[in-house]
This record gives sequence, structure tokens and C-alpha cells, in this order.
Amino acid sequence: MNAAATTTASPPPGTAAITELPAILARMKEAARKRGVATCEQRVAALDRLAHAVLTRKDAIVRAASSDFGNRSKHETLAVDVFGVLSGIQYAKSHVRDWMEAEDRETSWISLPSVSQVTYQPLGVIGIISPWNYPVALALGPLVAALAAGNGAMLKPSELVPETSAVLADLVAEAFAPDHVTLIRGGVDVGAAFAALPFDHIVFTGSPRVGKLVMQAASENLVPVTLELGGKCPAIVGPDFNARKAAARVMAAKTLNAGQTCLAPDYVLVPRSVRETFADGCRAAVAKMYPTIQSNSDYTSIISDSHAARIRGLVDDARSRGGRVVELGPPSETAGTTRKIAPVLVVEPTESMACMQEEIFGPLLPIVTYDKLDDAVAFVNARPRPLALYYFGFDRASVDRVLAHTVSGGVTVNEAMLHYIQDDLPFGGVGQSGMGHYHGKEGFVTMSAKKAVFRQSVVSARRLLAPPYGKLADGLLRLLLGA
Repeated sequence: MNAAATTTASPPPGTAAITELPAILARMKEAARKRGVATCEQRVAALDRLAHAVLTRKDAIVRAASSDFGNRSKHETLAVDVFGVLSGIQYAKSHVRDWMEAEDRETSWISLPSVSQVTYQPLGVIGIISPWNYPVALALGPLVAALAAGNGAMLKPSELVPETSAVLADLVAEAFAPDHVTLIRGGVDVGAAFAALPFDHIVFTGSPRVGKLVMQAASENLVPVTLELGGKCPAIVGPDFNARKAAARVMAAKTLNAGQTCLAPDYVLVPRSVRETFADGCRAAVAKMYPTIQSNSDYTSIISDSHAARIRGLVDDARSRGGRVVELGPPSETAGTTRKIAPVLVVEPTESMACMQEEIFGPLLPIVTYDKLDDAVAFVNARPRPLALYYFGFDRASVDRVLAHTVSGGVTVNEAMLHYIQDDLPFGGVGQSGMGHYHGKEGFVTMSAKKAVFRQSVVSARRLLAPPYGKLADGLLRLLLGA
């Protein structure tokens, strides 16, 4: 037998047994200690390698995502999963030098002329657990922040997108040494073991149910967590905003990725007088964007049979409870059992309907009516705080009232979801929709150790208040206490 015949092929990137995970992390932490604090040039170089690896694989990412979903819009993948990452990289590269600068802080007058500063140091190794709905953007977005802050990272993508995860594994293996950034593939058991590792920080994007499990696992090692959890994001149409125009904008956001977006409008509150106008606007918007559904490559499939069954179950539940269900797709394409589900409205849903109890995460939109804007605000405030809120209206007093009297992770006024793509705005939830922020400088800060530094001048005031205490100390205390 020749040597080539006896050579064992290397395992695919990202392949590791659960029992190997602690050793992998230990090697990465040791490598981080040996590397020391990365310079600005080293961080920019790492970001450049990531950008290059993403760009050279953009077509492979499109193919893999579409394979995982059954059909995934090419344009949605390129816009969100590819361009979204590249935009974040470019922004970080342009600002990381400024972020790394020590921040001067005010020094107590009694310590002058000393200096107080805050410096930022890499935490070490960041654990990133990403979901299936935007499998590239939500894996590599946190990685951009981790690299800008000078960290290493381990990534665990969702098992529901195996093709995309394989592309990500190759991408990471090309761009980074395995002791700097690595990716671990596997199922729920691997994810549970991953969350229990003693990282220096964990970023998790997913459901509140799994977020609780991640937080519980991380607590065993006192690992801080950033949780991006979603929830029922409301849209409120103000009385002064054109209802049909609002409907077009809401449906554009709702049908992106077939509604499988944590920021998607989950339900909409409209003035009672324009309910039918808004519903008609939704129908017109869908007909314009998606004249067909099943054969339309622009319309994304639901990720799995079980997820599609869940969404159909929400529609059936609303119908069985007397709800008015309005199918928005072409009549010949709304039925069936494929994973392409045409957009659906539930007009005037009741509180008992499942679509008003759980996050929808699909192309189903409940329409709730209100008589006074304060009633709409009260409706939102009676529910868990959402990841995002959308208000449509031009009256400044009304906009300010909604902003002041509701609490959400983020807000877009007169559109939906577009605050997410502003690289200088923090992204994160509040309450049940998550904790912590990343994107832009907030990502850098989240994944850095914020160190307080006091630089004593040549002259120290300590001698003025030190044992043995006497008249000098008494006088100083009287001065400090105003006595």
C-alpha cells in the first residue's frame, strides 16, 4: 500500500466531539494570553480577512441558505446576511482606533492634578450561539464586535441550517487560525455543552425559552451574557398617517424572510376608522411584491415542516375562535402543505387566540383596532417589552408621547426594522426581549473589559487624611462635610 492510501482524511471544519470542547476552549484562552492585547492594525487585519472570506463565498452562502430553507430569496440573503456583515465590518474598521483610545474622566477635586481614565481590554474568548433565520448575519455580526475588541471567538450555528453552517465553517477556517476563531457544528446536545463552557462572554440570539437555558448554563461559570430574544414587536399606525402607505411598509417588513425575523412587526394597531383601508392596503402590497407565491423565488420558505405546521396552527386556531382570517396570496396558492405560506391577516383577534399569545415568526399579521392613541399605548404596555416598536405618524407630539410612554429595545418611526441597519445605533432588547447590546461601539464595549485607571500625580493628597489622625484630618473632614 502506498502512503496516500493509508492517509486518513481530515475531518470537515467545525467537527468536534462534545468531550473535546473544554480542551478547544482552553487552547484558545491560552493562545489569547500569549497573543496579548491586539493592536489596531491586527484587529483591522482580522476584519479584512473576514470581509474577504465573506465576499469570496457570497454565491455559496446564497446557495446554502436557499438549500437550508427550501427556498430563500437570493436578494434577501445578499442584502441582510452578506451586505449586513460587510457594512458592520467597514464601520468597525473606520472607528476601532477611536474606540481603543483611553477615555478621560473627571477627577475628584481632592485628587487633582491626577488623572482618571477608562481603558478597554479584550475579554479573551467570546462564545457566539446563532440562530437559523439569518444564519450568517447573526453569527458573524457578533464576531465583528468580538474581533474589533481584540478577542478570539467560538461560534455555534443552528443545527437547522447545516449547509450554511458548512460554508461558515470553511469561511472561518480560511480566515483565522483555529486558536483565534473556530466554529463548532452539532445538534442540541452540542449547543447545551457549548453554553456551559467557561467563556469570557456569551452572545446568544434566539427564543426566550432557549435564552433562559443559556443564561442558566452560563451562570454556573459566572459568564456574562448578551441575549437577543425577540418577542411580539408592535406597529402603531397613527391617525394622521396614510393607512395604505403604512400597510405597504408594514407588509414589506412582515414578508421579509417570510416573517422569520425577530424584528418583524408581530401585530399592528390601527385606528378603528381605517381598519378596512389598512387591510386593503396589505392586500395590494402583497399583490405588488408577490404576484405569485409557490413558484416565486423572491418569496422565502418556512425553515422546516414543524415550523410551517405551527404557523398554520396559529391560523386554524384564530379561525376556530371566530376570527376573521384574510388570505392575501392568490386564491389558488393559499392552500396546501408546502413550506411556502402566503401572508395572512387576522382582523380583530381576541386575547385568547394563540397568535396574540406567542411570537408569530411567520407571515401572519393580526390587526387590532383602537379609538384613542393612548389606548394603543396602553395595549402595548400591558404586554412584555418588545425588541422593537414601530410608529407611523408625523404629529411630533404624538410621536414623542409614544416614545416617552413605551419601552422597547429599539424604535423605527414611519418605517419598520430600519433602525437595525444603522451601524452606530446599539441593538438589543429589554426585559423579556433580551439584555445587553452590540453593533457599533456598543458591541466593542460589550466585548471589552472596561478598566478604571487612576494615575496619581507627583503630589498625593493621601497624607492629608492618614493616621495618626489629628487636627489636620479634623479640619479636612469639616471642609469635606461642610460642617
